[in-house]
Amino acid sequence: MAESYPAPQAIHHELRTAENSATHVLEKLQSIKKANPRLSLLDVGAGSGTISVSFAKAIPDCHVTAVDLNPGILPRAQAIADMAGVKNIEFQQGDIYKLPFADGTLDVTSCHQVLTHLKAPCNALREMLRVTKPGGIVAAREGDLETECVWPELPGLAKFHKFAVGMMNATGGTSTGGRQLLSWALKAGAKQDQITRQWWSEFEVAGCAKSGLATENDFEDMAKDWEEWVQREDASLAMMHGEILIQR
Repeated sequence: MAESYPAPQAIHHELRTAENSATHVLEKLQSIKKANPRLSLLDVGAGSGTISVSFAKAIPDCHVTAVDLNPGILPRAQAIADMAGVKNIEFQQGDIYKLPFADGTLDVTSCHQVLTHLKAPCNALREMLRVTKPGGIVAAREGDLETECVWPELPGLAKFHKFAVGMMNATGGTSTGGRQLLSWALKAGAKQDQITRQWWSEFEVAGCAKSGLATENDFEDMAKDWEEWVQREDASLAMMHGEILIQR
């Protein structure tokens, strides 16, 4: 979960908000805030905190804790909260496999595009369940890279897709994370009747880094066709994402 992203990838991640990346959580928050306006929410693998800050703005009486394994990203996250004028949030270093909270502490525990990068996603979900109160909510949203489709279907973009899938799997992640959310949740100890699932596509942009999975010529083809794709008025990219809500 601790990655050092190049600037373009960091910028891409900061485009994420609760409104465009976690509506399944926002809708649930709106439904429970009447009974519990001072609810506690944990955002795991928060990175620069743009989704976390969105949660804090949406429910101003709640308290949001945003954790990330990489302490180097936390000052940036705090700066984003300060720029937004958000006070009901705190940032701290934390490992999703060993969250620094007692059992049954939080009303809502959420992550976005985290589990798919992990070698042991079931263990991570189990830990998220542990720190969530009985009756609380555990939420996750994960992409399914294998379902990515791009138009127009340029050869370099096909190479890029193959590379991205290979890179995800080679670095210990799972390129089919979105479709496995239900299975992961059940293996983590959630019961079938506790789970709500949703699936849909969204537009996504990905970056790439050089590795042994592609040649220099392959990367040149990818870059060339991404540049052409950007200029096309009919360009689009879609990928299925899985979402899950677990009633603790």
